[in-house]
Amino acid sequence: MTAANTSISLFLADDAATTRLGEDLALALRAGDCVALSGDLGAGKSSLARALLRAMADDTDLDVPSPTFTLVQSYELRIPVSHFDLYRLGDPSELAELGFDEALQTGICLVEWPEMAESELPKERIDLKLEHEGEGRRATITAPAKQFARIQRVLAIRAFLDANGYAGAERRFLTGDASLRAYESIYPQGGGGQVILMDWPRLPEGPAVLDGKPYPKVAHLAEDAYPFVAIANELRKNGFAAPEIFAVDYSQGILLIEDLGTDGVLDDEGRPIAERYRASVACLAHLHGLTIPRNIPVTPGHIHHIPDFDRTAMTMEARLLIDWHLPWKRGTPASDEERADYLAIWDALIDQLNGAEKSLLLRDFHSPNIIWQAKEKGIQRVGLIDFQDAMIGPTAYDLASIVQDARVTIERPLHDQLMDDYLSLRRAQGNFDEAKFLKSWAIMSAQRNCKLAGLWVRLLQRDGKPGYLKHTPRTLSYLAIAFEHETLAPLRDWCAKAGIGEA
Repeated sequence: MTAANTSISLFLADDAATTRLGEDLALALRAGDCVALSGDLGAGKSSLARALLRAMADDTDLDVPSPTFTLVQSYELRIPVSHFDLYRLGDPSELAELGFDEALQTGICLVEWPEMAESELPKERIDLKLEHEGEGRRATITAPAKQFARIQRVLAIRAFLDANGYAGAERRFLTGDASLRAYESIYPQGGGGQVILMDWPRLPEGPAVLDGKPYPKVAHLAEDAYPFVAIANELRKNGFAAPEIFAVDYSQGILLIEDLGTDGVLDDEGRPIAERYRASVACLAHLHGLTIPRNIPVTPGHIHHIPDFDRTAMTMEARLLIDWHLPWKRGTPASDEERADYLAIWDALIDQLNGAEKSLLLRDFHSPNIIWQAKEKGIQRVGLIDFQDAMIGPTAYDLASIVQDARVTIERPLHDQLMDDYLSLRRAQGNFDEAKFLKSWAIMSAQRNCKLAGLWVRLLQRDGKPGYLKHTPRTLSYLAIAFEHETLAPLRDWCAKAGIGEA
């Protein structure tokens, strides 16, 4: 394999290699991409296109007829794909009549025989040329920088798989999370158990948000794979169901991990399954009864130090309410006086956490990050994922995360049942100051929900993701529960005066 500028050349030894390239490209493409697929008759264009479409559909038996006579065949897949074959195109101008521009706006356009409409195709496109070479084929891919970087990434992951015992493995898109991590399902060649690939490239530092530091550093967000591996190993050592780590490339941010399954804690309608939430709370109570080391060896040359959920991180997150939610809700930004009062209230609340019980926080212990292990018993039933941002802080934070699930409505009877379950289990462990814990729970609940109320708006206005805004009423209803504790009276009164509430 050789690469120069924005072009790369690959030798494909056989049809299997062509299929693998199609699968890899399916993971690299995004809506708005045009792939111009050229080559002589029999060079493998249709084979590659078929592999790409079947991978995108996650269906190895998907019928992919040649669009030679229809000129275009459309597929409503994870990303819509329109497969054009322009061999019989009468005139380049006919491409518009086939709906090319509309298809490109919302999906991917895969174009065979692009030379028949060269003048009508976008200049910002991916060109893929296939040529016969000996017993195999030569694929040459040329693309603009952004698309080329994606293609290089999927090929780097393929090389990682080849080097770690998964040569020829089938790859399928699994999911992406709210960060820039993405996940694939990996199926070994010749059978064997499915594993998960975590694609976690290191990102350039963003703009400074506080004291010259970018947001991830202030909020202590993991920026590489070391924290994930450290916490996973520590959890497993203590009997929890965290994924086993099979292989890691720390410099590239690629991991192969155990697949814990897809069963979660919600029913088919997205409602909480009480038994599973109660088991999750019991798992959390067990974790909070343990002593977790601050420094965890990961490799011979690296020790992960679990950061503190400190005042700076708490305050910056709580500020999201005043920076984003309040201006959206009211139409006007906070006044200098409102801002000063709000931050002073949080300063005093954080002061009251000085004596709170502190231990490992998984940080996002809620439904998207819990895998139900029905065949297991005890804490092994609760599969734990997405804990790379774990910190040391008030244990009450994680309880607030699950009891007041950000994406699921936990009705008050179940909410109170979960609280009672946790408190009973902690009392049974002994040496548990319930009153002090409940006070820290109220503060942590308020802090988390103030953060989320602002985050939903930021995702809408800054990131163009409106779907999260639907969680706002639930978030504010959870905040109202936190306000029931007397220590939250100053924040409750400030919110009422500012016009922030359930309505």
